[in-house]
Amino acid sequence: MKNSKIKDMQFSFLRKLVLMVVVVSIVGVTNTKAQEKFKKNWESLSKVNEQPEWFRDAKFGIYAHWGPVSNAFVGADPDTWYAGWHGMKMYVDGKKVPTKNGKPTTNYIHHKKKYGDPKRHGYTEIIEEFKPTGFDAKVWAELFEASGAKFAGPVAMHHDNFAMWDAKSTRWNSMNYGGIDPSAALKKEIEARGMKFMGSFHHAFTWQYFAPAHKYGGVNPKDYDLYTNPHSLDSETPDKDFYDQWWAKLKEFIDVYEPDVIWFDWWLENMTDECRQEFLAYYYNKGIEWNKDVVVCYKESTFPEETAIKDYERGRPNQPKEQVWLTDTSPGQWFYRPGAKFKTPNELIDILIDIVAKNGSMLLNVPPNPDGSIPEEMASLLKEMGAWLKINGDAIFKTRPWTVFGEGPTRLPEGGHKIEKLKIEYKNSDIRYTKKSDKEFYAIVMDAPKGETILKTLSTDIGVLNSKILNIELLGSNEKISWERDSRGLVIKAPKSVPSQYAHAYKITLEGYTENNIGGDVDTHVD
Repeated sequence: MKNSKIKDMQFSFLRKLVLMVVVVSIVGVTNTKAQEKFKKNWESLSKVNEQPEWFRDAKFGIYAHWGPVSNAFVGADPDTWYAGWHGMKMYVDGKKVPTKNGKPTTNYIHHKKKYGDPKRHGYTEIIEEFKPTGFDAKVWAELFEASGAKFAGPVAMHHDNFAMWDAKSTRWNSMNYGGIDPSAALKKEIEARGMKFMGSFHHAFTWQYFAPAHKYGGVNPKDYDLYTNPHSLDSETPDKDFYDQWWAKLKEFIDVYEPDVIWFDWWLENMTDECRQEFLAYYYNKGIEWNKDVVVCYKESTFPEETAIKDYERGRPNQPKEQVWLTDTSPGQWFYRPGAKFKTPNELIDILIDIVAKNGSMLLNVPPNPDGSIPEEMASLLKEMGAWLKINGDAIFKTRPWTVFGEGPTRLPEGGHKIEKLKIEYKNSDIRYTKKSDKEFYAIVMDAPKGETILKTLSTDIGVLNSKILNIELLGSNEKISWERDSRGLVIKAPKSVPSQYAHAYKITLEGYTENNIGGDVDTHVD
């Protein structure tokens, strides 16, 4: 009897042990599957969720073009056009570095007048005078929050190869020259306000950006870690040192600042597939490690569409796209200019509306003063956008494209990069649509409504809307809205007063589309 009990106890123990092993094995398999790593190939990377919900909801972000090059334009003629790529164009004299007309660039003329011959007074001299005495991350973040932006951050590294963080990967950084780490300070303040943190990288183009410096002459070999190793003007084949340094800087920023978004400027498409795949796999795997959905934005053909989010510089499509996309734009020049002229809040709000209606988001540039303070006109613009979004944000944030993106006489003749050079003025006959759900969508009138606003798309003669309208209200207003729907469309009578001087959003609530299974009770169709 005693032996039998012992055997039963042993059996029970063994059974529990086996069950524990099975459970541990199952949990282990589950965790391994949940933590599945992306590999350095397009097939593996195509499985990523490249457009997470938080980004699809965000719609509006801000970054800032600021660094040593901002100071280069102090004293420039406000009536003269200068290229934003000053570190490149300052060496283009028209002779040693040729131009089509044989004349020097305005950047070369300005630089020579302000600093002297670039052969003896090169870009390093501009870096040495970087004095960010007006930078205040809290002020920046407060403005970004007031604007309504949902993600924000610095231009971490522009074409000039200068790191706007306390970099260990390069001595050319904002701590060594300026005594600050704007990336760390901004991350703290931006995330404290519930926004996502981003960093943009433009340093793939550095290989060509500093080629004129080598051609012009005067680059000290000890500074090749800034200018890259000597190469010809037309070289599109970076050397191994360039690839190693490009990756070291990018990887350091990822590891230290854990950004939610990495945004790339152009020219990365000229680099190898291997380096692009290595970045994506590393960053997306870091996102898994951090337990957050990270986002990559790109230009041109840098990445396949199923692996990242495509960006249009100062442009946008002229129709909706199935994939979420992004516009990077600026109210004026990318970097500081004396006497800068900015777009109006009305222009930027209209661009934002058109973007969102087509399944896109806006990344707006803020060009700070050389000392890091925000120009008052720019601050006012951000506040105006924020005031409009505070009233109309429900028609923008967390929305998706409706059945059609819009109607009206004003639209882009074509889509793509740089189409903002076309002067487009939207009218109150231009409508853009967004939706929150199948029972709630918005008609955004692109200027103050007057008399009657007729939404032709909602005509009873057209089968776009197959649902009863229950209610229509104007966001930001308590006034009862008068409307009727007939063959002309949905005809909305303009309210007596409007809540802002820009576009206006009508919220349309529907009963919702319903069907009977086969037209009634089953047994009524039985003979």
